[in-house]
Amino acid sequence: MSKKKEKIFIFDTTLRDGEQAPGASLTSIQKLEIAYQLENLGVDVIEAGFPVASPDDFKAVSNISSKIKKSSVCGLARCTKKDIEAAAKSLKKAKKPRIHIFLATSGIHLKYKFRKAKEEILTLTKKYTKLARSKCGDIEFSPEDATRSSKEFLYQVIEAAINCGAKTINIPDTVGYSYPQEISSLISDIKNNVPNINKAVISIHCHDDLGMATANSLAALSAGARQAHCTINGIGERAGNASLEEVVMAIKTRKDVFSNFKLDVNSQEIARISRLVSNLTGFTVAPNKSIVGRNAFAHEAGIHQDAVLKKRSTYEIMDPKDVGLDKSQLVLGKHSGRHALAKRLKKLGFTFEKKKNDLLFKKFKNLADKKKEVFDDDLIALAEEETKPRTQAYKLVFVAINTGTDVSPQASVKIRHKRKVLEAKAYGDGPVDSCYKAIDKLTGVKAKLLNYKLDAVTKGKDAQGRAKVELKAKGRLIVGRGSSTDILEASVKAYLDAINRVA
Repeated sequence: MSKKKEKIFIFDTTLRDGEQAPGASLTSIQKLEIAYQLENLGVDVIEAGFPVASPDDFKAVSNISSKIKKSSVCGLARCTKKDIEAAAKSLKKAKKPRIHIFLATSGIHLKYKFRKAKEEILTLTKKYTKLARSKCGDIEFSPEDATRSSKEFLYQVIEAAINCGAKTINIPDTVGYSYPQEISSLISDIKNNVPNINKAVISIHCHDDLGMATANSLAALSAGARQAHCTINGIGERAGNASLEEVVMAIKTRKDVFSNFKLDVNSQEIARISRLVSNLTGFTVAPNKSIVGRNAFAHEAGIHQDAVLKKRSTYEIMDPKDVGLDKSQLVLGKHSGRHALAKRLKKLGFTFEKKKNDLLFKKFKNLADKKKEVFDDDLIALAEEETKPRTQAYKLVFVAINTGTDVSPQASVKIRHKRKVLEAKAYGDGPVDSCYKAIDKLTGVKAKLLNYKLDAVTKGKDAQGRAKVELKAKGRLIVGRGSSTDILEASVKAYLDAINRVA
């Protein structure tokens, strides 16, 4: 008989703890935009802000409360009358309001932050949990810095909060101090030592100071917690919070481990909200960030590309479509193999026989050594070079320019013609003009340059340049093209391409 699946509640705090990341400030309008997308994502609770913190934060929570219907909307409050009343007022129009109150319980916080005794903390817990409960039916209580608190005292505070009306007890690893086994033991100990814990949902709130926020959150859920605090892209104070996309996709991907869990999150909305949060906060997502990073579903190594082309699951444990992406990316670079190159060329409309493919692969590798990434337009330029209907009477061997401020440009050009290497030097009005005059000397072809154009084939500082020239030679109008990461070399190749058509 299969186990009954238990609901895991996703509590998103991007708009509160996430916004506390230095430099991530959001306006009330921007917060509402993110809240709409969080609702589309299917999170259970949206912590919309800290209402007492500023007028705009109060406005944000109030606006979100009046617009969001499916998710619960939560406002944060310290254990003070002013905070709780501000939170309650901001949540007045919420369909499913929640007030989240917190009070530190660790020895270091009591000594240096509050300068209060444990008995005073217990009294405050009872007083303000009751006050919050009188304002709202759904109260979440957090003993701040719980993972560095005395367990016996923690049990007392949790029991008191539940007795006074808290429906959710959130266990914060406020400074990201803990590790998975310790978190697991703590949740188990709370379950076994707090007499009324069955009357509340245990939640976990992890920070990433030691890089274990996601692992700690999953450990807590495995031990009996049923709510996880997360943020989009893992943003938050200092090193950030547990990343929503990581927690959600870990549960969805490892169904063998989390077989008794169920989520209401629509993971196909993850990529969209990740981009939205990144754009609005200005926090760029690292390329190697799991799930949502640019390279999360990208493969460059030839061995990997070949295997993925045969069977995606050889090197991908998730389907990109499950997080809202169209497909995996085969990034062509210096580690890529023949299979990936041939596949991409075919997709672009170029099919070559093996000998030509091998030649193109060699040119591709040379280009990839100069560029971090080879784009489709780069490949088209390479392929077009090979499809030109010409015999190469003249082929570039070497080009160099001596130029500078108040220096007349001088070009040195070497070309191969009938198994001989010819060399000439020439001065010109500019680097390109001097190259073209040197080529005229070597070939003996009298050509008039009618038009010259240079474009970047792709983006970035290492982009290929594509040159196009129009010449008049021997009474004919001739067009030549050339491409290279060196714009001077591209220009020379284009000129020689045109000369070869009349040579």
